[in-house]
Amino acid sequence: MTNQYSSRRIQTIVIGGGQAGLAVGYHLAKRGISFQILDASRRIGDAWRNRWDSLRLFNPARYAGLPGMPFPARGDTFPTKDDVADYLESYAQYFHLPVQTGVKVDRVSKEGDSYVVSAGGQQFESDNVVVAMANYQVPHLPKFSAELDPGIVQLHSHEYRNPSQLRDGRVLIVGVGNSGADIGIEVARTHPTWMSGKETGHVPIRIESALWRFFLVRLLRFFGHHVLTVNTPIGRKLGPKIISRGAPLVRVKPQDLLDAGIERVARVVGVQNGQPLLEDGRTLEVQNVIWCTGYHPGFSWIDLPIFGEDGKPLHERGVVSRAPGMYFVGLHFLYSMTSATLLGIGRDAEHVARAIDLRSLAIRNQASRVATRLPVAKLRSALRGADASSADEESAGCWQRNSRFLARQDHASDNSLGIFKLRHPRRCLRIGKVVEEAGDHYSKVRAAAEGMEITL
Repeated sequence: MTNQYSSRRIQTIVIGGGQAGLAVGYHLAKRGISFQILDASRRIGDAWRNRWDSLRLFNPARYAGLPGMPFPARGDTFPTKDDVADYLESYAQYFHLPVQTGVKVDRVSKEGDSYVVSAGGQQFESDNVVVAMANYQVPHLPKFSAELDPGIVQLHSHEYRNPSQLRDGRVLIVGVGNSGADIGIEVARTHPTWMSGKETGHVPIRIESALWRFFLVRLLRFFGHHVLTVNTPIGRKLGPKIISRGAPLVRVKPQDLLDAGIERVARVVGVQNGQPLLEDGRTLEVQNVIWCTGYHPGFSWIDLPIFGEDGKPLHERGVVSRAPGMYFVGLHFLYSMTSATLLGIGRDAEHVARAIDLRSLAIRNQASRVATRLPVAKLRSALRGADASSADEESAGCWQRNSRFLARQDHASDNSLGIFKLRHPRRCLRIGKVVEEAGDHYSKVRAAAEGMEITL
């Protein structure tokens, strides 16, 4: 580590302060696990605030809450993106979650048994790292977009807010996913609009209808949450197809696009004379292009061998076996069809928090089992830091016996080695009650061990 960083050690670092990171934080806090959430945004919820102004959820508010706190709106209404942003901010405040905003993580690497998280001039060391964010991080633009006439206004859906950003004249929407359809309907009210591409299907029911809000959404939630999972044959079969093809249109229907006066055109394949070139050979003279062409995962800052040939993280329900202590939450179809949504992210967060808790228990139980060679003076100092009177009677007796063992070594010099073997490891260094009640005994022993470059 270099001197340019101010370094802190925290048991678990959660990268991302959106719904995924906050849900993970909630479950870590319930288990008493020390953690810090890092988020690049200025405020909690800014990832939602900075999307287009008219964005609303597809699911009613009753299915938009995170663990422990329902969404504060009438259950059958569709929250706006600002409603969601404010809810996330209130959620973090209500549960006193430690979120540090304005911290953009530059690199995650590993040194020895610890993960190193670098963020500007800050550096964190941790036993566990949770990457709590979706696959949608870096806007994807086709390479030929740079060849368009510089007078054409180009925006990715990530940058689009409202039609006031556009020049007068024609608009080309590239991509017919839910973002493209929602933005297209809005833009068509003020600008002549073309739309390039083909949708992958659509939900045939109006989601504003009572049938959807009170019945079908429950049915689809059950199907997406419990049936379309990595553990079911149908989930394993349909999951990759859903990811690669994109979701069907939900709120906007193909007929709505036509009724709005949007002209559907072929796929954009390149640029000719500074204008978009279509697959059928036509060129379109436009003044604006809005690219609704998706995102790259954007995980190049993770400097660990945990990615497959397709660049996607290799994990099993968010747990990375290649790098123990590394986890993901928020990925599309991490476990089920609902994994990247407010509907299902809490379940994945709880699973990862449980995995972290079990790993921490295993690490500390291992420390209690190992006969560690350390300088007697360091062991003596660490052991005396524990308050035996606060532990249960049997464990207190164990502390006292080991203290007497060290006292018998007073003739030894501070640099001599003694063999310190705990007689009752599960009681003496039990992770739950005993260590917590004995103050910071474990951390002192660990610090002594690290001073001798011995791993506990």
